[in-house]
Parts: sequence; C-alpha cells; structure tokens
Amino acid sequence: MTSLTETPTRPAYRPYRTQVAAVTRLSPHFARIEVTGPDLDVFGTAGLDQRIKLILPLADGTFTDIGQDDDAALDAGTWYDLWRGVPTDVRSPLRTYTVRRIDPDARRLTIDFVLHHDPGPAGAWAEGATVGQELLVIGPDERSDGSRLGLDWHPGTARRVILAGDETAAPAICSILEKLGPEFDVDAFIEVPTAADRLEIVTPAGFRVSWIPRHDRDHGAALTDAVTSWTARSTDVLAKAAAPRRQPLADVDVDREMIWDSPEDSEGEFYAWIAGESGMVKTLRRHLVQGCGVDRKRVAFMGYWRLGQSERQE
Repeated sequence: MTSLTETPTRPAYRPYRTQVAAVTRLSPHFARIEVTGPDLDVFGTAGLDQRIKLILPLADGTFTDIGQDDDAALDAGTWYDLWRGVPTDVRSPLRTYTVRRIDPDARRLTIDFVLHHDPGPAGAWAEGATVGQELLVIGPDERSDGSRLGLDWHPGTARRVILAGDETAAPAICSILEKLGPEFDVDAFIEVPTAADRLEIVTPAGFRVSWIPRHDRDHGAALTDAVTSWTARSTDVLAKAAAPRRQPLADVDVDREMIWDSPEDSEGEFYAWIAGESGMVKTLRRHLVQGCGVDRKRVAFMGYWRLGQSERQE
C-alpha cells in the first residue's frame, strides 16, 4: 500500500469491503454495527460529522460491481460513475450515514443506525444484520489530501456552540461532542422517539446535553421548543453573533429542494450546527438567522431527510 509519507494524489473516497463484526441494540430505536475489513487501516480519521456511503446488498446478497476489487478503479475513483451506470432496478441501494467511530489499528469502523417501524433498505438491513454479513462502505482515504471531505462541522474560531438535531443527527452530534475539548462551551439538543433512546456518551465536564423525548408530539416540535427557549435566555450570546445587516433568506421548498449549507471556517465567537428532518431544520434556521439576527456564516444546517418522503437514492 502507498506510504502515508508519499504525496497524496488518491481519490478522497473509495470503496471498502467489510464484514459485520458486532451488532449491539443500544435502545429501542438505535442499533450499533461494527464492521471490519482488511483496508480499514487507511480509512480516514477525521471523525466529527463526516459522511460515508453504504452500498447495501441486493436481494441475493450480492453487490453492484463498483470496482471494489479493481485496483485501477480504486485509484481512478470511479466508483460513483460505475454505480450510476447500472439500471436502478438491479443496482445496490446507496444510503448516507455518519462515521461514529473508526479505529484504523484494529481495522474497525462503527456506524449507528436509527431503526424505524417502517424501515427503508438501510434500516431493514441493520434490523436483520448478523455477524459475518458483508457491507460495502464508501469512506475517506487517509492517504488522500481530500480525506476530510464530507465534514460539515466548521466552527472556525468559535468556542461557544450549539448543536441541534433529531435521532438521524444523533450519531453525528455524539461524534462531534466526543471529539471536542474542554475549551468549548456547548449546548446540545437531541430529539429522540422515547426517553429510552438516550445514548451514553463521554464529554468534558460542563457540556450541557439535552435528550428530548418526542413521545406523541409532532416530529421536531419538542426540539424546536427547546432551541427557541434556549435562544430566549441566551440573548447575550446571540448578540455577539449578530449580522451587521438584515439577511434575507430564500424560501426553500423542502418538499422539492434540499436544504443544506455548511459555511466554511470563519471568525466569530458563536456557531450553530443543525441537522435532521428538513422542515424542522428550515424552521430553526429561520429562527436563528431572521428571528435572532445570527450571522448566516455562523449557522450550519443540513436537511438529512423529509417527513412523509421515502429514503432517496443518490
């Protein structure tokens, strides 16, 4: 394999053949799946909220050929073109997830899955996953100068931060929180289906992490209430993040368009990271930017999915 000391010219992401090594039911709506693979020693270590793609098996257990066993294809970075070139009715489903933890020395990657009552391909696969099953993972290559591609966490100089999301954003939020040092002053709000879905994480003392059970309320309502209550009592924090002038926001149609923006690192004391259901993300973004006057450059927002719509193939 290429030495880590060589000039990185490789594609940022590549396919990894993996096998399930462990399956743990964390709560009623979360499952943790750990996979191993011979090439995970070069898997990117940025962590935080880095996105990865999962290529799921077809009904017969096989996978679309995306060059996973072809060194020339791996070096060329053509996996996506190969996947797109296969007719949709016979190609492996592809879904986006977050790195929960990576241990290159042990060649072990951890991914947390949300389990739904009416699961899509990824949720159904996770529900029935057993040790030894194969999974194709499209992930970062540590040897590439683009190995940090897929990160949306860009706080810049900010050390006063807020994170907010639903259960689909919980793995990313937990990963970010566990990576931050004690120099950060953090409030995190995570809406989950039930009180039993609270996950155990290790953070520096002083981090304020609120797990908000949804129960029978509309999706995102409890989270929106929690964040708006926080802004009402944090006017001094928000004043330091105010934009110099009024900022118009385009009215994104979340039923037709993706709502997604992760501004690059910049100067400032405050930073907000919001992810999850698109309608909820749109509401909180508008509240922070137009309601509270926070500079748009200090707010990252990612619509992972849309209520009432099925999972989207890319």
